[in-house]
Amino acid sequence: MITAYVMVKASSGDVGRLKREMAAADDTVEGVSVVAGDIDYIVKLRVDGPSDVKAVAASIHEMVGIEDTRTYIAMD
Repeated sequence: MITAYVMVKASSGDVGRLKREMAAADDTVEGVSVVAGDIDYIVKLRVDGPSDVKAVAASIHEMVGIEDTRTYIAMD
């Protein structure tokens, strides 16, 4: 299993809706945290392989109200 994190910057103030949509994006989403700082959310994924990370991150990036995403794969 691979753990990955998607850092999400939102252009919408609808925090609850976006959090719910990201949590429901895929069964591989383990959690969504609202954070303070340069990004607005951190989405944790547990997937079988790198291609799965790409698919889920792309679906999050395409959501209405999402401005930018950056994806990181854990090395341990």
